[in-house]
Amino acid sequence: MTARQAYENWLKAENLPDYLQRQLKELGQNPAWVDDAFGTDINFGTAGMRGLLEPGTNRINVVTVGRVTEGLAQLIEKEGQEAKEKGVVISFDSRYHSEDFAKLSAQILGYHGIKVYLFDGLRPTPELSFAIRHLGTFAGIMVTASHNAKQYNGYKIYGADGGQMPPEHAAVVEKAALEVKNQLAIPVSPIEELRAKNILQLVGEDVDEAYLDALDTINVNHDLIKDTADKLKIVYTPVHGTGKVIYDRAFRQGGFKNFTVVPSQAIIDPEFPTTIKPNPEYRQVFDEGVKVADKVGADIIVATDPDADRLGAAVRTPNGDFQVLTGNQIATLISNYLLTNLKNSGKLDSSYEIITSVVSSSLPFKIAKSFGIQTKYVLTGFKYIGEEIDRLHKTGDGQFLMGFEESYGFLFKTFNRDKDAMQGALMFFEVAAYYASRNMSVFDGLQEIWNKYGASCEITKAIEMPGLDGQKRMAKVMENLRKEQLKEINGHKVVKIEDFELAKEVTEAGERELVGFPKSNVLKYFLDDETWVALRPSGTEPVIKAYVGTNAETYAKAEEKCKAYHDAIAKFTK
Repeated sequence: MTARQAYENWLKAENLPDYLQRQLKELGQNPAWVDDAFGTDINFGTAGMRGLLEPGTNRINVVTVGRVTEGLAQLIEKEGQEAKEKGVVISFDSRYHSEDFAKLSAQILGYHGIKVYLFDGLRPTPELSFAIRHLGTFAGIMVTASHNAKQYNGYKIYGADGGQMPPEHAAVVEKAALEVKNQLAIPVSPIEELRAKNILQLVGEDVDEAYLDALDTINVNHDLIKDTADKLKIVYTPVHGTGKVIYDRAFRQGGFKNFTVVPSQAIIDPEFPTTIKPNPEYRQVFDEGVKVADKVGADIIVATDPDADRLGAAVRTPNGDFQVLTGNQIATLISNYLLTNLKNSGKLDSSYEIITSVVSSSLPFKIAKSFGIQTKYVLTGFKYIGEEIDRLHKTGDGQFLMGFEESYGFLFKTFNRDKDAMQGALMFFEVAAYYASRNMSVFDGLQEIWNKYGASCEITKAIEMPGLDGQKRMAKVMENLRKEQLKEINGHKVVKIEDFELAKEVTEAGERELVGFPKSNVLKYFLDDETWVALRPSGTEPVIKAYVGTNAETYAKAEEKCKAYHDAIAKFTK
């Protein structure tokens, strides 16, 4: 079926919402849009799916959400009655149609007689991960596009462990979804009917209280917090999202009561009117918070993205301005503090382990090595951090200390299995309290670490390849790089290549098998100046992500090196 034929079929459908019918007619005037929106099916993988909120098989809408949910229903039916009785818990964020998609998913699953726990309002992604484990469900659904712009939405499926659905299950869901015969007329049951039969159960405050009890275990030095927390002045912004639901109780019970919320960004609003893109790595997200911080005299601003799984932070510098920290810098500060606290309290043990992704900073590992603890790299995606946590629990050969990704994801306690901005905020506040107890700012603390271990700079850039041929272009770039096996980048010799797709490591001495990693389309280069470069096609966006990490005596020199490497990457990925 051609894109135009698929478009015509949608035009004839009688059960599409009015807003989708209007968009179909308006956008369908553009042939290029029809080709892009209906020329393929939206990609669904272990990270779920994410796309523009528009009509089309290559978009996020009631049809694409419906067919994937039908695929999940068929997986659960194959798993048997016990899986159906365990059921699925569903949550959603503050975006347009998120609640609609959540309720539609509940109606489809309920039609199959699958138990559904539906949150009574929006909740953070990490609470959904927690709820799966707390309620003992077979799976979970989170309707969110995380930190993307307002035009997007997304859909993620989680497994019984609270982590993203295992690849083997995700593949079954995707196959079943693509084989749905009439995607425009998937059967559903009315919500009221499902509630009357006790197939659908609303959850909310009951899970909130359990999640808050778990969050109360995050901080490690309660005496420090008791003595120092009141010295802190904190500004918090939920950036119009789900963090608003939980932050007040979470912060207060943790002992951090001296905080001010950003009023303009504490309004639940799918327009995200105060920012172009609600991503806590962007300085512009903090503009409203800086105004509040200057007014109340705060030195710390923390931000959570709309589904509250990513944490960003800005700290005041000696000249009075605010510097937005990178995810790697936040991880550096926290890892150094946790290890220092363990050592000072006499609890430091070599069995502790820090887990991070192959594209995150190497500085926390350098710090960990100086304290004599274990470290572990995994592939990008918090599900791999979750898998390593499970391995530690099963084998007993290590203790989980923290997991992090450069993309502002942090986890310290394992009651959930996805990155958790509430956990991150509570731990970051404790770091701030630690430096305050020493009459230092968080910014001072970072300089202290750099002076001891050397400065590091990491910059990630997205090389965009949009359009129907975007995936082909991305594949071609990666194919060419594997054929060429780069010998140098930015004038520096490549001393090692790690190819996670072919599971091999290449050095001057030859090739050897790269063990311990699932296959993934990632190339990582190690240079003779201690720089590393990684390239990874995104699973949810038409971009190749380019990561660079450098080291130098000062941050300015490390940043200069980082930018020069990105200039070189831009040339050989054209």
